[in-house]
Amino acid sequence: MKLKHLLFLLLAAATFSASAQSHKKKHTHSRHREATHASHSRRELAYDRPMPTGLPRPKLVIGLVVDQMRWDYLYRYFDRYEEGGFKRMLGEGFTCENTNIDYIPTVTAAGHTCIYTGSVPAIHGIAGNDFIVQATGKSMYCTDDSTVTGVGSTSKAGQMSPRNLLVTTVTDELRLATNFRSKVIGIALKDRGGILPAGHTANAAYWFDDASGNWISSTYYMNSLPAWVKNFNDQKIPEKYLKQDWNTLYPVATYLQSAPDNSAKYEGKFPGADAPTMPVKTSELYKGHLGMIRSTPFGNSMTLDIAKAAIQNEQLGKNTVTDFLAVSLSSTDYIGHQFGPNSVEIEDTYLRLDHDLATFFTYLDETLGKGNYSVFLTADHGAAHNPNFLKDHNIPAGTWDDAAAQKEMNAMLSDKYKVDNLVISMDNYQVNLNNIAIKKAGISADAIKLDCISYLQKQPAVQFAVDMQNANAVTIPVDLRSRIVNGYNAEHSGVIQVVLKPGYFSGHGATGTTHGTWAPYDTHIPLVFMGWGINHGSTTRQTHMTDIAATVASLLHIQAPDGCIGKTINDAIR
Repeated sequence: MKLKHLLFLLLAAATFSASAQSHKKKHTHSRHREATHASHSRRELAYDRPMPTGLPRPKLVIGLVVDQMRWDYLYRYFDRYEEGGFKRMLGEGFTCENTNIDYIPTVTAAGHTCIYTGSVPAIHGIAGNDFIVQATGKSMYCTDDSTVTGVGSTSKAGQMSPRNLLVTTVTDELRLATNFRSKVIGIALKDRGGILPAGHTANAAYWFDDASGNWISSTYYMNSLPAWVKNFNDQKIPEKYLKQDWNTLYPVATYLQSAPDNSAKYEGKFPGADAPTMPVKTSELYKGHLGMIRSTPFGNSMTLDIAKAAIQNEQLGKNTVTDFLAVSLSSTDYIGHQFGPNSVEIEDTYLRLDHDLATFFTYLDETLGKGNYSVFLTADHGAAHNPNFLKDHNIPAGTWDDAAAQKEMNAMLSDKYKVDNLVISMDNYQVNLNNIAIKKAGISADAIKLDCISYLQKQPAVQFAVDMQNANAVTIPVDLRSRIVNGYNAEHSGVIQVVLKPGYFSGHGATGTTHGTWAPYDTHIPLVFMGWGINHGSTTRQTHMTDIAATVASLLHIQAPDGCIGKTINDAIR
């Protein structure tokens, strides 16, 4: 009985085990089937969901070049800036605190070109505002083009185009990348400030014509001005601004970052004015000469006025692809040249520009939506302190009379070689030789160069005189060598680069200031990015003017310009 009971228990256990195993297999199979079904369902949902169709890009890119803005102006007047202008850019955007120009001479045309091409004069060909064509000995203005005529004016100011530019701009590359669907417009008081950044393929470039007081263009871009530009001109905005008079935003005694307002020794006065002091009675002084607006902060205000009109009327930022507006603010340069960096006039100009920028950014927020546009702000060059101002404060400084140097070298060379005018220009701190006369007389150009270098090295203001073709072999600091090499264009540059001592510049320098040298006050520029795709932060590592176009190209996922030698500033891009 006990044996039968034991066999029964063993049989029952075996049956239960088989049943449990079968149930486990069915349950596992069921879970697998459910998981497979869920996986298929997810795939079906993924296939049903629409795939992204657009490459993420900002609606509009705005490039702001503040002509002659030293880097330290970001901070020199910081305490009096509004929250919405420079402070907003620094507070929301990314600032490169150590951006330097890669070449000499540091002038407007070369600066604007470098910013938008990422290239240098050795490659892009814009060797100065004016340069000597070495093959002919003729002077060429950077945007001069006799094959076109002005649109909106009958003056020679309209005969301009980008044809002298030998490479593409980042604005050209944007047009190419979108099969020319992107709109690109350049705007500046100076023709070169609007034309060169906008590139070869721009929809339009506009600049200011003193003769008519109008914003004009050329037949390179169009045959007649758009109706909105005509309407803008019809408003007679220059007169409206000039009739207001230029008063300081705040009581003049509160301008603590400037020399006393009666510093006539360092500042140039307006024609017809008794002294270079505020307020400036522009309503009385302009006398129909509308070009006076260039030398007042109103020139910047008017430039941003027409920039807003372009955004509205051209529907920039409402495109299916990214648009680009290149704006250069030129009045800071005119005022800087006349009054110098330590003047009440310059301090007031930057406080007013800060207010104008705050208003402009608010307009962009309202029109395009905050975060939907990208903007960068930089400068084409800086400016020196007035040499007399420096000397009065026991700082070494002075001027170099390049015209006298040219006259003396020509006399020396004429005595030796019996040929007159062998040096035809000293523009851009370069010795330009009369190559046609040298060839005709059968004289050695190398011998003439050695004679000129020997003369120049004896001048008190000159630090170095360098044979441009052999710059890499000269015993001078490496950084200077690279800037000379980058600035030398064999077709458009002179044969000797003159490097002055720090604190010196060419000219008489009695009042105001200028630029063009290798020193940090000329080459250290602001660079701030803000908006779509931009990180918040800063870097003090060295960056370069050539890096700007490369960074914008990376931001937009487009090819860098074809002459670009810059590198992307990775820290800036989100």
